[in-house]
Amino acid sequence: MDRKTNFSLLEEILKSQKNEITEYHVYKKLSQSIKDKKNSELLLKIANEELSHYNFWRKYTNENINPGSLKVFFYFIVSKLLGLTFGLKLMERGEEGAQINYSAITEHVPEAQRILEDEKKHEDELLSLIDEERLNYVGSIVLGLNDALVELTGTLAGLTFALQNTKLIALAGLITGIAASLSMAVSEYLSTKSVGSGNNALKSSVYTGIAYIITVFLLILPYFILSDYLLCLASTIIVAIAIIFVFNFYISVAKDLDFKKRFLEMTFLSLGVASLTFIIGAGIRKFIGIEI
Repeated sequence: MDRKTNFSLLEEILKSQKNEITEYHVYKKLSQSIKDKKNSELLLKIANEELSHYNFWRKYTNENINPGSLKVFFYFIVSKLLGLTFGLKLMERGEEGAQINYSAITEHVPEAQRILEDEKKHEDELLSLIDEERLNYVGSIVLGLNDALVELTGTLAGLTFALQNTKLIALAGLITGIAASLSMAVSEYLSTKSVGSGNNALKSSVYTGIAYIITVFLLILPYFILSDYLLCLASTIIVAIAIIFVFNFYISVAKDLDFKKRFLEMTFLSLGVASLTFIIGAGIRKFIGIEI
C-alpha cells in the first residue's frame, strides 16, 4: 500500500474504533440503569462484544480512542424516554449510515469481515431478545391512535363546516373524543380478555385509552387557541399528519417495519375520512339551513 492508502485506511479504522467504544459505553450505561435482570445481562453482553471489537481495531491503530460523549448521552436519554428497543435500533441505524468505507477496510484487513458479520448477527439476535412492555402493547396503542385519528379528524372536519364556531367545535369534539376513548378502552379490554392473548386485558385497555385521549387533545388544541375555523381545521390536519409521521417512524425503527408504506396508508385514510365528513357537514348545514 502507498502512503496515501495507508492514511485513508487508518482514518476509516479509527472511525470504526470510535463507533465501537461509543456503543460500548451506551450499552454499559443502560445495563447499569435498568432493573430488569434479563435485559441488563443482555445489554452487558452486547457491551462486552462492542469492547472486544474496539480492542480488535486498536491492534491496527495502536491508539486509545475516547467515546463520543454527546452520542452516549443522546442515545442513553432517547432509550430511557422512548424505550430500549427504539433507542438502540436508532443507534444501530446511525452506525449503518455512518460514512465508514468498510469495503476498503476488509480489502486490507480480511479478518475485519468476520468481525463485521458477527457484530451484525449477534446484535440483531440479542436486541430481538429484549423484553419491553410497551412494545408488547403496540397493537393496543395503534388501535387507539388509528381510531382517534380517523374518527376525530373526520368529526372535526364535519363539525367545522356545520358549526363554523371554534368554541362549539372544540366542545363538541372534546365530548365526542372523551366518550369515544372510554368506549374504545372498554372494547379493547373485552376483546383482549375474550381471545385470551398473552397481553394483560386491563393494561391493553389503558394503553388504548391513553393513546386515544392524547390524540384527541392534540387534534382539538387548535380550536382552543385559534379563532378562524378554517385555520383550525388546517392546523388539525397538520397535527394529524405529524402524529402519523412520528408514530410510524417510531414503530418502523422499533419493529423493523416499512415506514413509507405505513405512513402513506394511515395518512390517506385519515385525510380521506376528513374530506368526506367535511363535505357531509357542509351538505347537512345547507340542507337543514342552520345558522350559528
